[in-house]
Amino acid sequence: MRFTATAATLAMATTVSAHAQVYGLWVNGKDLGDGRNTYIRSPENNNPVKDLTSPDIVCNVNGGKAVAEFAKAAAGDEVTFEWYHNERGDDIIDGSHKGPIITYIAPYTETDGTGAIWTKIAEDGLEGGEWAVDKLIKNEGKATFTLPSSLKAGKYIIRQEIIAGHEAEVAFSQNSARGAQFYPSCAQVEVTGSGTAVPDENFDFQTGYTYTDKGIVFDVYNAQSYSFPGPEVWQGTSSGSGSGSGSGSG
Repeated sequence: MRFTATAATLAMATTVSAHAQVYGLWVNGKDLGDGRNTYIRSPENNNPVKDLTSPDIVCNVNGGKAVAEFAKAAAGDEVTFEWYHNERGDDIIDGSHKGPIITYIAPYTETDGTGAIWTKIAEDGLEGGEWAVDKLIKNEGKATFTLPSSLKAGKYIIRQEIIAGHEAEVAFSQNSARGAQFYPSCAQVEVTGSGTAVPDENFDFQTGYTYTDKGIVFDVYNAQSYSFPGPEVWQGTSSGSGSGSGSGSG
């Protein structure tokens, strides 16, 4: 009985700390406060999305529901997504959920963000044996990127995702009990500045992410490098295309 109780407790502890969602944003180190259902399109819970054909892969469950406010940031600012599990300050995500963190931007829409409107602006994968999620845990749930300094002012949706790879050695399409776990989160952000560059706006998650991508079906524990799914990181100038690839941050 003691063994059973202990095993159940350990299993519950693993489940409790497993999943994550976003609490709010920081800009240049300044906490913008609780963004849930104000400027963050928050899902009902912190469960992952695994079906690449579902509209939930874009901005998660409830991602099609616009919220009332916009976080404010200027082109060139450092923007941080603060992730959490159930409450701010608790365990961020289980350490087994290793994988990359990728950030995209799209023009503001009140809909669910489906279609070829997205541009990749940052990516952090595997570097020196350390995954982006490892860094996230060390940084108390904070994942930071820089808005392109040339970005044109306006209202945008910024989407950051964790791809947890602890079960990603098998595609979800082959075994629905396994597969990569996606944690997408979308924030409404109003960008200021004098930039004139317009993002490429050419990526569609429902068709651009596939179960043959090396960055979606991969062995997270034995990887020596990582090939990012999706397009290359936009450099803030002319349009680009192609599949991203690399081992570190972009």
